[in-house]
Amino acid sequence: MAKNTFLMIFFGGLTLIFTSSLQVLEAQMVSSMFIFGDSLVDVGNNNHLPLSVARANFPPNGIDFPNKKATGRFSNGKNAADIIAEKLGLPSSPPYLSLPPKNASSAITGINFASGGAGIFNGSDQVLGQSLPLTQQVGYYESVYEEMVKKIGRSRAQSQISKSLMVIVTGSNDLFGYSDSAGFEKSNTPLQYLNLMALTLKGLVKRIHETGARKFLFTGVGPIGCAPGERVKNKTEECNEVLNSMALSYNKVLKSMLQELTSEFQGLSYTYFDTYSNMLNLIQKPSTYGFREFKAACCGLGDLKANVPCLPIATYCSNRKDHVFWDPYHPTEAASRILVDTLFDGPSEYSFPVNLRQLLAA
Repeated sequence: MAKNTFLMIFFGGLTLIFTSSLQVLEAQMVSSMFIFGDSLVDVGNNNHLPLSVARANFPPNGIDFPNKKATGRFSNGKNAADIIAEKLGLPSSPPYLSLPPKNASSAITGINFASGGAGIFNGSDQVLGQSLPLTQQVGYYESVYEEMVKKIGRSRAQSQISKSLMVIVTGSNDLFGYSDSAGFEKSNTPLQYLNLMALTLKGLVKRIHETGARKFLFTGVGPIGCAPGERVKNKTEECNEVLNSMALSYNKVLKSMLQELTSEFQGLSYTYFDTYSNMLNLIQKPSTYGFREFKAACCGLGDLKANVPCLPIATYCSNRKDHVFWDPYHPTEAASRILVDTLFDGPSEYSFPVNLRQLLAA
């Protein structure tokens, strides 16, 4: 055998072994993943809410999902929850409402409680049963935990939960709600409202922590004023800077609250992902990341394809990888993959105090 051929086979084998070992290592980082939040990570819970208008279980949603299936994800393909699971070597966590209530605890690799339209507070659409507010999501999680306790005992249940990752993606709908509601503006100043959001979230994190959860991923709110659905309201198609300012202010309050957690909640560790800066990078420097369109949605109708959302009557772009936004408010799979790659392995300026890989390896 020629020396060069031998070396190619040898080093090719080493690469294969290293890659396989890395995949196994990542798969061992956590045993399961539980998702809480809104439409950015909903994988189909709203499909099971009879009154919900926040649904995506129809084409062209899912045009790039396996088998071109519209599952209820607000995306052309996979969303952030799917991509995080993929990088961890876990299957995507199923939507809670798709599982038999008494057997939900048997979903050993995790459950997704996220719901399109949901927020930290019980907004009007949530009171009407159109989505699952975060309080209700945590309540469902606690019921799953109690079922685990009945089956394997509290000590073993908490031990199992301690090896899980808790993902919390929320806040955008609360900011939209404040912006649109005269009632909230009359009863709370913006800062009071943002502080109340963080305080309420802290109480819900405490409930999750009491079940044995120790590792958390929190994402900040992105530049929601730059979504096509907000740009289209402005004749100049510029970002809604009032909304962006609120998002930045909330993220600051959230980070401050999170820094209190490790001293108040025993054993808790977390990573905070700066969604705002990372999403703004895609919008302000699209060509750097392989995008051509950052203002308009891929799927929709009207100006910026944002006057009418991504319904079956809508048109959609032929190359979704060109677009930052899939519909008036949600990123494409391509954009979500870049964000997840950064939260997983990015520098401390984007993931505080550590990135997700470092959090899970600790």
